[in-house]
Amino acid sequence: MKKRVLSAMRPTGALHLGHMAGALSNFVRLQNDERYECFYSIADWHALMSNYAESSNTGEFCYMALLDWLAVGLDPEKSPLFIQSHVPQHAELALALGMITPLGWLFRNPTYKEQIENIKNKDLSNYGFLGYPVLMAADILLYRAELVPVGEDQSAHLELSREIVRRFNNFFGEGILLEPEPLFTQTPKVPGIDGRKMSKSYGNSLEISEDEKSMWNKLRTMKTDPARMRRTDPGDPDKCPVWDLHKVFNHDEEEKSEIAAGCKCAGIGCIDCKKKLNAKIQDMMTPVRERRAKYEGNKKLLDDILADGAERASKAARETMSFIYPAMGLLKNPKRCI
Repeated sequence: MKKRVLSAMRPTGALHLGHMAGALSNFVRLQNDERYECFYSIADWHALMSNYAESSNTGEFCYMALLDWLAVGLDPEKSPLFIQSHVPQHAELALALGMITPLGWLFRNPTYKEQIENIKNKDLSNYGFLGYPVLMAADILLYRAELVPVGEDQSAHLELSREIVRRFNNFFGEGILLEPEPLFTQTPKVPGIDGRKMSKSYGNSLEISEDEKSMWNKLRTMKTDPARMRRTDPGDPDKCPVWDLHKVFNHDEEEKSEIAAGCKCAGIGCIDCKKKLNAKIQDMMTPVRERRAKYEGNKKLLDDILADGAERASKAARETMSFIYPAMGLLKNPKRCI
């Protein structure tokens, strides 16, 4: 029996090489592993938890996310690719779980505390933001997912889902919901062009959808080791974000050794180092751009992929809800197929 895996991403705009090296490469790896049955959701309800006041682009962002997913190699024949709100059982199960989730559990969520303190340009005093873990739990439990890919820093989120399962089953019957297990994944450090973590909000990202010229213009201006003021100054690769990108995207170990040695003795200039990095990135992006060209501009094909993904996801969702309603004492609507 294949183990079922659920992964999701919020649609917030174009995805970048940090997403590609981290979550998306893992999505593709799991999809191609015969041990797993994967469901991949574009979590538009989750996007509204903080962007509710500026949501007009949410639909367009869903298409952008889907295009980026397809471009990096996600295959809709192997795994359902679907929009969260297209499967209404996500919202139904979130409501059901919200009935039994104590408020104290939500207020103690470390991510909630951190973001309330640090995000000052948005009003986050809404239930959707506080109740994010309940909806996340519903996303996972709806598919009876056994595994959820997470970084170790995200394990607290998944543990809250497991606590909700235990509380639900204690009220309504053991085994109705399954406790998901973490599938820990390594996420490489991917700096942006200013040296900080690559992020759309910092305006420092290399986007998956960018063309070769645009990427090179950004790479060309990247910050390097501040000690290298002149071409003849020796540097330290470990203080250079360009080297950090080499470590992620350059898999030629011999070339990397030469670059590191050349940096330390000023045998290679920063612009030459950036050119070598650009060559590796463009080689990597060639098949990505070719796959993207197959789907870009074909909205009907994208809609068909989403419709098929939603139908396949809905089949699993309806099966789960067929247990939830009677367990909670709710009377089934005889005119509706749950």
